[in-house]
Amino acid sequence: MAEGTQSTRRAAVVTGSSRGIGRAVAEKLAGAGFDVCMNCSSEGGLAALEQAAEELSQRFGVRVIARVANVASPEAATELIEAAFAEFGRIDVLVNNAGITRDGLLARMKDDDFDAVIDVNLKGTFNCCRAAAKRMMKQRYGRIVNMSSVVGVSGNAGQANYAASKAGVIGLTKSIARELAARNITCNAVAPGFIDTDMTDALSDKQREAIGERIAAKRFGTAEEVAALVRFLASEGAGYITGQVICIDGGMSL
Repeated sequence: MAEGTQSTRRAAVVTGSSRGIGRAVAEKLAGAGFDVCMNCSSEGGLAALEQAAEELSQRFGVRVIARVANVASPEAATELIEAAFAEFGRIDVLVNNAGITRDGLLARMKDDDFDAVIDVNLKGTFNCCRAAAKRMMKQRYGRIVNMSSVVGVSGNAGQANYAASKAGVIGLTKSIARELAARNITCNAVAPGFIDTDMTDALSDKQREAIGERIAAKRFGTAEEVAALVRFLASEGAGYITGQVICIDGGMSL
């Protein structure tokens, strides 16, 4: 498609969408008729991402593209957004899901581990929001959904860097919501609790049992349940919801 050509379908960018929650979100949006730009952080994951994009495109009859970008880089984040715009002619939805963990106790945490998590989780979200907002403001329409965490709401021992990054995402979300609401652009944060993904697969049975006791629903959530919430916030029907932090944690934070 020639750059700037307007599509009749809404278009979305989902960062960190090679697996887990991001992949589920990309699938949910594609299934709802969105053209989707999927993203991974390195060339090593591109082949698998391209395969996923092709599968979704054939399954749902929409355009799905795969792009590599380390969103911690302002230049790479801008290139990602602009590549999606060049392909689709519009950017209606941005889902900032890219994130990493480098857990460790405060006294032993290395500077590099703190900085890396902040750079990807918080600055990466900022970088993509800034780039996408420029396109959305011209359209006078947009839906931004930022992935936070219940850890960003309540904190967690051994995750000072991750909690700080996700709490920062909440403040960023609320500020963006205030700035852009008058232009018909919403910005909300989703705060998942314990979700069955590759990250939680590393937990032992004993750890899962202990965590389960803290969850009112007595189970971990699924990536598909998170994706369903994101899909609603990305819809036109969610136009009067902005600046909110929605916990999806089975009642863990009650």
